[in-house]
This record gives sequence, C-alpha cells and structure tokens, in this order.
Amino acid sequence: MAGRVPPRLKVLCLGNEILGDDAFAIRVAGRLNELSIEGVEVVTSEASGFHLLDDILGAGYLAVVDVIETEKAPPGTLYEFREDDISPLPGEFPHGIGLFQVLALGRKLGLEVPPEVVFLAVEPHDCLTVGGEMHPAVLAAVPKTVARIQELASVA
Repeated sequence: MAGRVPPRLKVLCLGNEILGDDAFAIRVAGRLNELSIEGVEVVTSEASGFHLLDDILGAGYLAVVDVIETEKAPPGTLYEFREDDISPLPGEFPHGIGLFQVLALGRKLGLEVPPEVVFLAVEPHDCLTVGGEMHPAVLAAVPKTVARIQELASVA
C-alpha cells in the first residue's frame, strides 16, 4: 500500500482459538491489540506454509508467537530463539512447507521478508481438545510473552 509506513515490528501470532493451548498466540494477539503499541503490527493466522507469505512481508523485524511441543519442559515454559538458532528439519512436512522455507524462498525472490526473526513459543499441555480450556500455566505465559514483545518493540 503506497504511503503506508511499515511497522518496526510485526508480530505473527499462530494458533487456533478452539484447540485448548493452541489458543495461546491468539490470546497474546488480543492483549497486544488492547495495548496498541506504536510501530507494532499484530497479525493472527491459522495458516501455514505459503499462506503465511503475505503475513510476513514488509516488516523490518518479525516476532512469531506459537506453541512448540518438546515434551522436555513443563507446560507454560516460554522459549525464545532466533531463526539462526535452529536448523529446519530436512524432508517433507505433514502440512506442506514450513515458515523457514517460506522465509528462505522470500529472500531468494527478493521479497520484503524480514531480515531478523525471533520466535516466542510456549510449551503446551493440550493442543488437540476442541473447546478445551487453556492450561493455567500456559495462560500464565501470556503476560510474560506480551512483556517480552514490548521489550522487542522498544529496540526494533
């Protein structure tokens, strides 16, 4: 959109609000929207793969909020990592290509893909129960995640 000032920080919140703890990022997005932080654009999506391309374009800095099931930490554990901190898994993904492949392709095509990406992910308890409640520890990670995004916004 011509004349539009790109956000300093775009926050991509991935999840599904009807699947228990998978609603985590949607709750974070709701709180961020209430705060209306200058220079921060909040986007929510249930999509994956190429469908995320439009959501990630045009930001100088991208924060992705999601759940990550490692089963190595208690529910509510908040992880923070950068794109370079992990290696994408080789091979095919059950849901098509992943976000890392979308970022790489966008860069190869010369699109306005954010050069810096941070991931904020929480360990869930249950992301499969339709209509399930969020685990209290996962819900308690929402304000911590919002606070971390506010910190990121202040330096973006």
